[in-house]
Amino acid sequence: MRTDVPSNANAACVGTQSNEAGKASSCQGCPNQSVCASGEARAAAQKLGLEVEASVGQIKHKLLVLSGKGGVGKSTFSAQMAFELARRGHRVGLLDIDICGPSIPHMLGLRGYEVHNSGSGWSPVYVNGDGDIDDDMEGGGEDSGGSVAVVSVGFMLPDQDSALVWRGPRKTALIKQFLTDVDWGELDYLVIDTPPGTSDEHISIVQYLKGSLKPGRDGAVVVTTPQEVAMADVRKELNFCKKTHLDVLGIVENMSGLVLPLKEQPQEGGQRKLRLVDENGADVTDAMMAAIATKCPELLKCSFATDVFVRNKEGPEGMAEAYGCAYLGKLPLDTEYLKAGEQGKPVPSDTNSSNALKRVVDAMLTQITA
Repeated sequence: MRTDVPSNANAACVGTQSNEAGKASSCQGCPNQSVCASGEARAAAQKLGLEVEASVGQIKHKLLVLSGKGGVGKSTFSAQMAFELARRGHRVGLLDIDICGPSIPHMLGLRGYEVHNSGSGWSPVYVNGDGDIDDDMEGGGEDSGGSVAVVSVGFMLPDQDSALVWRGPRKTALIKQFLTDVDWGELDYLVIDTPPGTSDEHISIVQYLKGSLKPGRDGAVVVTTPQEVAMADVRKELNFCKKTHLDVLGIVENMSGLVLPLKEQPQEGGQRKLRLVDENGADVTDAMMAAIATKCPELLKCSFATDVFVRNKEGPEGMAEAYGCAYLGKLPLDTEYLKAGEQGKPVPSDTNSSNALKRVVDAMLTQITA
Protein backbone atom coordinates (compact mmCIF):
# COMPACT_ATOMS: atom_id res chain seq x y z
CA MET A 1 0.00 0.00 0.00
CA ARG A 2 1.38 3.39 -1.02
CA THR A 3 1.07 6.24 1.46
CA ASP A 4 2.06 8.91 -1.08
CA VAL A 5 -0.96 8.42 -3.38
CA PRO A 6 -3.79 11.00 -3.16
CA SER A 7 -7.23 9.56 -2.51
CA ASN A 8 -8.54 11.00 -5.81
CA ALA A 9 -5.58 9.83 -7.91
CA ASN A 10 -5.72 7.58 -10.95
CA ALA A 11 -5.58 3.85 -10.31
CA ALA A 12 -2.00 3.51 -11.59
CA CYS A 13 -0.63 6.55 -9.71
CA VAL A 14 3.17 6.51 -9.42
CA GLY A 15 3.03 8.51 -6.20
CA THR A 16 3.68 12.15 -5.42
CA GLN A 17 7.30 11.42 -4.47
CA SER A 18 8.24 9.75 -7.75
CA ASN A 19 10.44 11.54 -10.29
CA GLU A 20 7.71 10.65 -12.79
CA ALA A 21 4.96 12.31 -10.75
CA GLY A 22 2.70 14.27 -13.08
CA LYS A 23 4.70 13.11 -16.10
CA ALA A 24 3.95 9.39 -16.45
CA SER A 25 1.33 8.19 -18.91
CA SER A 26 -0.82 7.05 -15.99
CA CYS A 27 -0.99 10.68 -14.81
CA GLN A 28 -3.00 11.80 -17.81
CA GLY A 29 -6.37 13.15 -16.73
CA CYS A 30 -5.57 12.99 -13.02
CA PRO A 31 -6.83 16.06 -11.10
CA ASN A 32 -3.46 16.21 -9.30
CA GLN A 33 -1.33 16.15 -12.46
CA SER A 34 -0.35 19.82 -12.56
CA VAL A 35 0.52 19.95 -8.85
CA CYS A 36 2.62 16.79 -9.08
CA ALA A 37 4.35 17.88 -12.30
CA SER A 38 5.31 21.22 -10.76
CA GLY A 39 6.94 19.48 -7.79
CA GLU A 40 4.61 21.19 -5.32
CA ALA A 41 3.27 17.91 -3.94
CA ARG A 42 6.77 16.52 -3.48
CA ALA A 43 8.01 19.69 -1.81
CA ALA A 44 4.97 19.79 0.48
CA ALA A 45 5.52 16.17 1.55
CA GLN A 46 9.20 16.83 2.25
CA LYS A 47 8.32 19.95 4.25
CA LEU A 48 5.78 17.98 6.29
CA GLY A 49 8.34 15.26 6.92
CA LEU A 50 10.76 17.82 8.31
CA GLU A 51 8.03 19.31 10.53
CA VAL A 52 7.09 15.90 11.94
CA GLU A 53 10.73 15.01 12.54
CA ALA A 54 11.31 18.33 14.32
CA SER A 55 8.38 17.56 16.66
CA VAL A 56 8.81 13.82 17.34
CA GLY A 57 12.49 13.37 16.51
CA GLN A 58 13.43 13.42 20.20
CA ILE A 59 11.09 10.51 20.97
CA LYS A 60 13.07 7.28 21.32
CA HIS A 61 10.33 4.76 20.54
CA LYS A 62 6.95 5.06 18.81
CA LEU A 63 4.37 2.33 19.46
CA LEU A 64 1.15 2.13 17.44
CA VAL A 65 -1.58 0.09 19.12
CA LEU A 66 -3.65 -1.44 16.31
CA SER A 67 -6.45 -3.91 15.68
CA GLY A 68 -8.76 -4.31 12.74
CA LYS A 69 -11.57 -5.11 15.17
CA GLY A 70 -13.42 -2.77 17.51
CA GLY A 71 -14.11 -3.68 21.12
CA VAL A 72 -10.99 -5.79 21.68
CA GLY A 73 -9.55 -3.41 24.30
CA LYS A 74 -7.02 -1.29 22.39
CA SER A 75 -7.67 1.86 24.42
CA THR A 76 -7.64 0.01 27.74
CA PHE A 77 -4.37 -1.65 26.81
CA SER A 78 -2.87 1.62 25.52
CA ALA A 79 -3.74 3.39 28.77
CA GLN A 80 -2.50 0.60 31.04
CA MET A 81 0.69 0.12 29.02
CA ALA A 82 1.38 3.86 29.29
CA PHE A 83 0.84 3.71 33.07
CA GLU A 84 3.10 0.65 33.36
CA LEU A 85 5.91 2.28 31.38
CA ALA A 86 5.59 5.42 33.50
CA ARG A 87 5.68 3.35 36.69
CA ARG A 88 9.06 2.07 35.49
CA GLY A 89 10.32 5.65 35.39
CA HIS A 90 9.91 6.31 31.67
CA ARG A 91 8.68 9.53 30.09
CA VAL A 92 5.67 8.45 28.03
CA GLY A 93 3.38 10.19 25.55
CA LEU A 94 -0.10 8.87 24.82
CA LEU A 95 -1.68 10.13 21.59
CA ASP A 96 -5.33 9.28 20.95
CA ILE A 97 -6.13 9.37 17.22
CA ASP A 98 -9.55 7.74 17.59
CA ILE A 99 -11.11 11.00 16.43
CA CYS A 100 -14.77 9.94 16.53
CA GLY A 101 -14.56 7.79 19.68
CA PRO A 102 -11.90 9.24 21.99
CA SER A 103 -11.91 7.22 25.22
CA ILE A 104 -8.37 7.89 26.44
CA PRO A 105 -9.32 10.95 28.58
CA HIS A 106 -11.78 8.77 30.52
CA MET A 107 -9.34 5.88 30.88
CA LEU A 108 -6.66 8.12 32.38
CA GLY A 109 -9.05 10.01 34.65
CA LEU A 110 -8.74 13.22 32.59
CA ARG A 111 -12.31 14.00 31.59
CA GLY A 112 -12.95 17.74 31.69
CA TYR A 113 -9.31 18.68 31.13
CA GLU A 114 -8.05 20.70 28.17
CA VAL A 115 -4.84 21.00 26.20
CA HIS A 116 -3.36 24.51 26.29
CA ASN A 117 -1.72 26.47 23.52
CA SER A 118 1.61 28.12 24.28
CA GLY A 119 4.48 29.64 22.36
CA SER A 120 6.00 26.18 21.88
CA GLY A 121 2.72 24.57 20.72
CA TRP A 122 -0.06 22.60 22.37
CA SER A 123 0.82 21.37 25.84
CA PRO A 124 -0.37 17.85 26.78
CA VAL A 125 -2.20 16.99 29.97
CA TYR A 126 0.07 15.10 32.38
CA VAL A 127 -0.47 12.27 34.84
CA ASN A 128 2.15 10.20 36.64
CA GLY A 129 2.56 6.44 36.82
CA ASP A 130 0.12 6.23 39.73
CA GLY A 131 -2.58 8.08 37.81
CA ASP A 132 -2.22 11.31 39.79
CA ILE A 133 -2.82 14.50 37.83
CA ASP A 134 -0.28 17.33 38.06
CA ASP A 135 -1.17 20.54 36.24
CA ASP A 136 2.39 21.76 36.63
CA MET A 137 4.12 18.57 35.50
CA GLU A 138 6.63 19.17 32.70
CA GLY A 139 7.79 15.76 31.63
CA GLY A 140 7.65 14.39 35.16
CA GLY A 141 9.51 15.28 38.30
CA GLU A 142 12.01 13.37 40.38
CA ASP A 143 9.29 11.92 42.55
CA SER A 144 6.70 11.32 39.83
CA GLY A 145 7.94 7.86 38.90
CA GLY A 146 7.77 8.81 35.25
CA SER A 147 4.96 10.63 33.50
CA VAL A 148 2.34 10.27 30.79
CA ALA A 149 1.76 13.24 28.47
CA VAL A 150 -1.73 12.82 27.01
CA VAL A 151 -3.26 14.39 23.89
CA SER A 152 -6.74 13.59 22.55
CA VAL A 153 -9.50 15.30 20.62
CA GLY A 154 -11.57 14.50 23.70
CA PHE A 155 -9.87 17.47 25.38
CA MET A 156 -11.24 19.77 22.66
CA LEU A 157 -14.93 18.87 22.73
CA PRO A 158 -17.47 21.34 24.14
CA ASP A 159 -18.91 18.45 26.15
CA GLN A 160 -18.12 14.75 26.48
CA ASP A 161 -21.19 13.64 24.51
CA SER A 162 -20.54 15.81 21.46
CA ALA A 163 -20.39 13.86 18.19
CA LEU A 164 -17.66 14.63 15.67
CA VAL A 165 -19.18 14.12 12.23
CA TRP A 166 -15.99 14.55 10.23
CA ARG A 167 -14.86 13.34 6.84
CA GLY A 168 -11.42 11.87 6.28
CA PRO A 169 -9.52 15.05 5.29
CA ARG A 170 -10.48 16.82 8.51
CA LYS A 171 -9.39 13.84 10.61
CA THR A 172 -6.12 13.72 8.70
CA ALA A 173 -5.50 17.42 9.29
CA LEU A 174 -5.99 17.02 13.05
CA ILE A 175 -3.63 14.04 13.23
CA LYS A 176 -1.04 16.16 11.44
CA GLN A 177 -1.50 18.88 14.07
CA PHE A 178 -1.14 16.35 16.87
CA LEU A 179 2.25 15.37 15.48
CA THR A 180 3.58 18.78 14.45
CA ASP A 181 1.97 21.28 16.85
CA VAL A 182 2.18 19.42 20.18
CA ASP A 183 5.14 20.13 22.43
CA TRP A 184 5.99 16.47 23.13
CA GLY A 185 9.51 17.17 24.37
CA GLU A 186 11.95 14.33 24.98
CA LEU A 187 10.03 11.10 25.49
CA ASP A 188 11.13 7.51 25.91
CA TYR A 189 7.91 6.15 24.39
CA LEU A 190 5.02 7.57 22.37
CA VAL A 191 2.01 5.23 22.52
CA ILE A 192 -0.53 5.91 19.76
CA ASP A 193 -4.04 4.59 20.33
CA THR A 194 -5.89 4.05 17.04
CA PRO A 195 -9.49 3.36 16.02
CA PRO A 196 -10.55 0.04 14.48
CA GLY A 197 -9.91 -0.62 10.81
CA THR A 198 -7.33 0.24 8.17
CA SER A 199 -8.64 3.57 6.93
CA ASP A 200 -7.87 7.29 6.95
CA GLU A 201 -6.43 7.56 10.45
CA HIS A 202 -4.15 4.55 10.00
CA ILE A 203 -2.89 5.56 6.57
CA SER A 204 -2.27 9.12 7.77
CA ILE A 205 -0.34 8.23 10.92
CA VAL A 206 1.90 5.80 9.04
CA GLN A 207 2.44 8.30 6.24
CA TYR A 208 3.31 11.15 8.61
CA LEU A 209 5.64 9.03 10.75
CA LYS A 210 7.22 7.24 7.79
CA GLY A 211 10.49 9.13 7.94
CA SER A 212 10.88 8.83 11.71
CA LEU A 213 10.02 5.15 12.24
CA LYS A 214 13.19 3.12 12.82
CA PRO A 215 13.29 -0.66 12.30
CA GLY A 216 13.76 -2.48 15.58
CA ARG A 217 12.93 0.63 17.60
CA ASP A 218 9.39 1.49 16.51
CA GLY A 219 6.38 -0.46 15.35
CA ALA A 220 2.89 -1.81 15.96
CA VAL A 221 1.48 -3.72 18.89
CA VAL A 222 -1.58 -5.57 17.59
CA VAL A 223 -4.40 -6.43 20.01
CA THR A 224 -6.92 -9.22 19.49
CA THR A 225 -9.36 -11.38 21.38
CA PRO A 226 -9.32 -15.19 20.89
CA GLN A 227 -12.44 -15.71 18.80
CA GLU A 228 -12.35 -16.01 15.01
CA VAL A 229 -14.71 -13.09 14.40
CA ALA A 230 -12.06 -10.78 15.89
CA MET A 231 -9.02 -12.54 14.47
CA ALA A 232 -10.42 -12.35 10.94
CA ASP A 233 -10.25 -8.55 11.12
CA VAL A 234 -6.91 -8.57 12.92
CA ARG A 235 -5.38 -10.51 10.02
CA LYS A 236 -6.41 -7.61 7.79
CA GLU A 237 -4.55 -5.27 10.14
CA LEU A 238 -1.45 -7.45 9.96
CA ASN A 239 -1.63 -7.32 6.17
CA PHE A 240 -2.00 -3.54 6.40
CA CYS A 241 1.23 -3.41 8.40
CA LYS A 242 2.93 -5.57 5.79
CA LYS A 243 1.76 -3.39 2.90
CA THR A 244 2.80 -0.15 4.61
CA HIS A 245 6.12 -1.62 5.80
CA LEU A 246 5.22 -1.07 9.44
CA ASP A 247 7.10 -3.40 11.77
CA VAL A 248 4.91 -5.51 14.06
CA LEU A 249 6.48 -5.79 17.50
CA GLY A 250 4.00 -8.44 18.55
CA ILE A 251 0.43 -9.61 19.14
CA VAL A 252 -1.38 -9.28 22.47
CA GLU A 253 -4.21 -11.69 23.32
CA ASN A 254 -6.72 -9.70 25.35
CA MET A 255 -9.71 -11.05 27.31
CA SER A 256 -8.12 -14.49 27.13
CA GLY A 257 -10.11 -15.87 30.06
CA LEU A 258 -11.83 -15.00 33.32
CA VAL A 259 -10.18 -15.77 36.67
CA LEU A 260 -11.95 -15.01 39.95
CA PRO A 261 -10.48 -15.98 43.35
CA LEU A 262 -12.99 -17.80 45.54
CA LYS A 263 -11.64 -16.40 48.80
CA GLU A 264 -11.54 -12.72 47.96
CA GLN A 265 -15.09 -11.41 48.21
CA PRO A 266 -14.81 -7.60 48.60
CA GLN A 267 -18.01 -5.65 48.87
CA GLU A 268 -18.34 -2.98 46.16
CA GLY A 269 -21.38 -0.76 46.12
CA GLY A 270 -23.28 -3.30 48.16
CA GLN A 271 -22.65 -6.09 45.64
CA ARG A 272 -20.04 -8.81 45.72
CA LYS A 273 -17.52 -9.22 42.92
CA LEU A 274 -18.31 -12.96 42.86
CA ARG A 275 -21.60 -14.38 44.07
CA LEU A 276 -22.78 -17.97 44.50
CA VAL A 277 -26.40 -18.58 43.53
CA ASP A 278 -28.65 -21.64 43.77
CA GLU A 279 -30.74 -23.18 40.98
CA ASN A 280 -33.35 -20.46 41.44
CA GLY A 281 -30.84 -17.62 41.21
CA ALA A 282 -31.00 -16.79 44.91
CA ASP A 283 -27.79 -15.48 46.52
CA VAL A 284 -26.40 -18.16 48.84
CA THR A 285 -22.84 -16.80 49.05
CA ASP A 286 -22.65 -16.36 52.83
CA ALA A 287 -24.01 -19.82 53.61
CA MET A 288 -21.85 -21.60 51.00
CA MET A 289 -18.67 -19.75 51.98
CA ALA A 290 -19.25 -20.69 55.62
CA ALA A 291 -19.80 -24.33 54.60
CA ILE A 292 -16.67 -24.35 52.45
CA ALA A 293 -14.59 -22.85 55.27
CA THR A 294 -15.82 -25.57 57.62
CA LYS A 295 -15.84 -28.65 55.38
CA CYS A 296 -13.27 -27.97 52.64
CA PRO A 297 -11.10 -24.93 53.41
CA GLU A 298 -8.59 -25.95 50.70
CA LEU A 299 -11.07 -24.61 48.14
CA LEU A 300 -10.52 -21.10 49.48
CA LYS A 301 -7.04 -21.19 47.92
CA CYS A 302 -8.54 -21.86 44.48
CA SER A 303 -9.95 -19.61 41.79
CA PHE A 304 -12.69 -20.04 39.23
CA ALA A 305 -11.18 -19.97 35.72
CA THR A 306 -13.05 -20.15 32.44
CA ASP A 307 -12.70 -19.16 28.80
CA VAL A 308 -15.16 -16.43 27.89
CA PHE A 309 -14.86 -16.57 24.10
CA VAL A 310 -14.89 -19.57 21.81
CA ARG A 311 -11.26 -19.92 20.78
CA ASN A 312 -10.32 -20.40 17.17
CA LYS A 313 -8.37 -23.65 16.80
CA GLU A 314 -5.09 -21.84 16.12
CA GLY A 315 -5.71 -18.96 18.49
CA PRO A 316 -3.81 -15.67 18.55
CA GLU A 317 -0.56 -17.53 19.28
CA GLY A 318 -0.96 -19.58 16.11
CA MET A 319 -1.84 -16.43 14.16
CA ALA A 320 1.33 -14.76 15.40
CA GLU A 321 3.38 -17.73 14.25
CA ALA A 322 1.68 -17.77 10.84
CA TYR A 323 2.52 -14.09 10.29
CA GLY A 324 6.03 -14.32 11.69
CA CYS A 325 5.22 -12.07 14.64
CA ALA A 326 6.10 -12.32 18.30
CA TYR A 327 3.33 -13.50 20.62
CA LEU A 328 3.52 -11.12 23.59
CA GLY A 329 1.15 -12.99 25.90
CA LYS A 330 -2.32 -12.97 27.41
CA LEU A 331 -4.33 -10.44 29.37
CA PRO A 332 -7.30 -11.82 31.30
CA LEU A 333 -10.86 -10.53 31.30
CA ASP A 334 -10.34 -9.36 34.85
CA THR A 335 -12.58 -7.18 37.00
CA GLU A 336 -9.65 -5.20 38.44
CA TYR A 337 -8.36 -4.47 34.93
CA LEU A 338 -11.77 -3.33 33.70
CA LYS A 339 -12.44 -1.29 36.82
CA ALA A 340 -9.10 0.50 36.42
CA GLY A 341 -10.12 1.66 32.96
CA GLU A 342 -13.49 2.90 34.21
CA GLN A 343 -11.88 4.77 37.11
CA GLY A 344 -9.02 6.20 35.04
CA LYS A 345 -6.33 4.61 37.19
CA PRO A 346 -3.54 2.07 36.68
CA VAL A 347 -4.48 -1.49 37.54
CA PRO A 348 -3.55 -2.24 41.18
CA SER A 349 -0.15 -3.84 41.73
CA ASP A 350 0.22 -7.52 42.57
CA THR A 351 -3.11 -8.51 41.06
CA ASN A 352 -3.59 -11.22 38.46
CA SER A 353 -4.11 -8.61 35.72
CA SER A 354 -1.19 -6.37 36.74
CA ASN A 355 1.19 -9.33 36.72
CA ALA A 356 -0.10 -10.36 33.27
CA LEU A 357 0.33 -6.78 32.03
CA LYS A 358 3.91 -6.68 33.28
CA ARG A 359 4.71 -9.89 31.43
CA VAL A 360 3.24 -8.52 28.20
CA VAL A 361 5.16 -5.24 28.51
CA ASP A 362 8.36 -7.14 29.30
CA ALA A 363 7.86 -9.29 26.18
CA MET A 364 7.23 -6.19 24.07
CA LEU A 365 10.36 -4.45 25.33
CA THR A 366 12.47 -7.46 24.38
CA GLN A 367 11.36 -6.87 20.77
CA ILE A 368 12.74 -3.32 20.84
CA THR A 369 16.44 -2.81 20.32
CA ALA A 370 18.16 0.01 22.15
